[in-house]
Amino acid sequence: MIPVMEFRQFSEQQPAFRVLKPWWDVFTDYLSVVMLMIGVFGCTLQVMQDKIICLPQRESSGNTSEVEVKSLLHLQSNISAVPREMTGLKTQLDFQQYLFINQMCYEKALHWYAKFFPYLVLIHTLIFMVCSNFWFKFPGSSSKIEHFISMLSKCFDSPWTTRALSEVSGENPEEKDKKSDTSRSNIALSPGEGSLEKTQSLRSIPEKIVADKPSASALDKKEGEQAKALFEKVKKFRLHVEEGDILYLMYVRQTVFKVFKFLLIIAYNSSLVNKVRNRVSCQVEIQDMTGYRNFQCNHTMAHLFSKLSYCYLCLVAVYGLTSLYTSYWLFYRSLKEYSFEYVRQETGINDIPDVKNDFAFMLHMIDQYDPLYSKRFAVFLSEVSENKLKQLNLNNDWTADKLRQRLQTNSNNRLELQLFMLPGLPDTVFELTELQSLKLEIINNATIPGSISQLEDLQELSLYQCSLKSQTTATSFLKENLKVLRVKFDDNRELPNWMYVLRNLEELYLTGSLSPDASKNIALESLREMKGLKLLYLKSNLTKIPQSIVDVSSHLQRLYLHNDGTKLVMLNNLKKMTNLIELELVHCDLERIPHAIFSLTNLQELDLKENNLRSIEEIISFQHLRKLTCLKLWHNGIMYIPEHIKKLGSLERLYFSHNKIEILPSHLFLCNKLRYLDVSNNDIRFIPPEIGVLQSLQYFSVTCNKIENLPDELFFCKKLKTLKLGKNSLSSLSPKISYLAQLTYLDLKGNHFELLPQELGCCRALKHSGLIVEDTLFQTLPPDVRDQMKAE
Repeated sequence: MIPVMEFRQFSEQQPAFRVLKPWWDVFTDYLSVVMLMIGVFGCTLQVMQDKIICLPQRESSGNTSEVEVKSLLHLQSNISAVPREMTGLKTQLDFQQYLFINQMCYEKALHWYAKFFPYLVLIHTLIFMVCSNFWFKFPGSSSKIEHFISMLSKCFDSPWTTRALSEVSGENPEEKDKKSDTSRSNIALSPGEGSLEKTQSLRSIPEKIVADKPSASALDKKEGEQAKALFEKVKKFRLHVEEGDILYLMYVRQTVFKVFKFLLIIAYNSSLVNKVRNRVSCQVEIQDMTGYRNFQCNHTMAHLFSKLSYCYLCLVAVYGLTSLYTSYWLFYRSLKEYSFEYVRQETGINDIPDVKNDFAFMLHMIDQYDPLYSKRFAVFLSEVSENKLKQLNLNNDWTADKLRQRLQTNSNNRLELQLFMLPGLPDTVFELTELQSLKLEIINNATIPGSISQLEDLQELSLYQCSLKSQTTATSFLKENLKVLRVKFDDNRELPNWMYVLRNLEELYLTGSLSPDASKNIALESLREMKGLKLLYLKSNLTKIPQSIVDVSSHLQRLYLHNDGTKLVMLNNLKKMTNLIELELVHCDLERIPHAIFSLTNLQELDLKENNLRSIEEIISFQHLRKLTCLKLWHNGIMYIPEHIKKLGSLERLYFSHNKIEILPSHLFLCNKLRYLDVSNNDIRFIPPEIGVLQSLQYFSVTCNKIENLPDELFFCKKLKTLKLGKNSLSSLSPKISYLAQLTYLDLKGNHFELLPQELGCCRALKHSGLIVEDTLFQTLPPDVRDQMKAE
């Protein structure tokens, strides 16, 4: 027999989920268990007992066929020697023939409903059980439920909930008790009022929210930290859950499905329940084997199955009526909106917001279990209570001495303080008068006070995923003193409104997602007021350069656009940025070098990294940019370097790494001012001897190529300091390596060298730390050369 406990996995959920199971779900779960037991009991009987018993039925003598007569005579002749016993009608059938007849008649004569009734009950019940708990198992809904239940239990059990109410109210506990008593008495006097009943979602249940004893002035640190974490979790969870209604839709769908299945079961079971009969007539063409064609059979479990089927129908009817009530509850009430009006009146916390969608639906379900959960949970939705609690111990936790220990010097050689994921901005920050740079990460709903004016040396401010407000006096101070502003955001709402009045700002770094349509970027349109801006770094997803950037182009000298793969089109605005010195168009899905760039006569450095460049024939137009010294065309799909590159005589740094170049043309080395050349990660097999023309070359990288030999002319570039030859097919290194007296870094790892030339000892500037080579290969050098390189 199959134990019922084996089926628990179909309906079992975490114990904490019971708060989301109203009474009708609990009731239907018990009904499902009873129906499951009926199905299991019926299946067990089917397996363990005989299903049908059949006996042959003699026909009248006038209708007896000739075959039957011959068969009977034959059988009688065979047993003529046996003395007759008058014990009843003999059929001359043995046990195996009866088993065969029983099986044949069970398959042919018995109605399918009588055969499969227990299995139908079992299958339908399992479907009911899975359907009732599907929203607890579905990944899209179970994750939200788990987070919500976790937060709900913590908010309910936290001792901070009661203490927070007294802190927010700003009243003495005795006064709060009186006010609560008065409020409850007023509500009790008018129980029949309907206006509040339509808007509130919580029933009026007396609860003494405020503690009987005044809370201590020094709040427990552990409880405070737990409360801060809960506020952040509730806020983020609300923003996430209110975006959709998957929980509501899942519950509605499974309820509708249960109603539909209930109607289906009632319909076909009612019409087929009378098919379960004790006596069944069976006619099978097996008289050649048994001598009989007609049989009368007894379905041994028909009486029990009939009773079980009627019982099952009653249970399904009760189940269906309960599901119909659930449907009525779902569609009659507005479950996608939830009001905390009653909580606001009782607690005096007036900023508890109403919620919607899945958040509201879960709170409605919680009310069916116990409205007290929602009332205590509401405290953590209030910004007033959150701000009060955050500021209560913030300054005590972050003293001036503790902050001073976190001071560091950043890359711009400024004294910087970095604060990460704090609930607010400590006032003690503004006591660090030596502070030059302030970096804030993931600090929301804080305000920059006027005391920031004490930081007279502050020039740099970084806001990473922060939403900060600024007082008027603080904005005036930042307007006059701030030179560098970095903002990293996930939403336009995180961009500070006071940013656009910083007219003395020189460098602005913006990282985040903006509207691809530049005409809708209100945030960028406000940049036109920054007339002193010299550097603009924008990492976003724009489709064209906003006009506001062009409006500040008269002062803009450096423009960095990192587009995260979004195609950048309509680049004609670049022509107006005649003062640009550096330009980066990274990951902009460019297929050609934009012609507008050729008008930037003051351009000194151009970076077109991570685009879709295949051909660069337009490179000939760079000859008009007399000041261009650095060209970065790395991480593209460039197949070859055109001959026109020889006309770029002013180039000093050239980046061609991570492309598909197979041939390194000799005309490339006519750019005789090159000091930095990177052609690593390509398919180059040969280095032309013309490389010896580059007498100013200091950095040369050809790692990750297919080079087999090095020309001797390479070692005529005597100013080389860095030479990267790793991951190629080199088998020998020329002794002329000794010509490179200024060499400080040499990468040979990943080749086929058997030994290193002892002439490496002539490279006096090359030390062991700068020689990248296998340890075994390093041991092939003479001992004196090894000792020389190891010496500092």
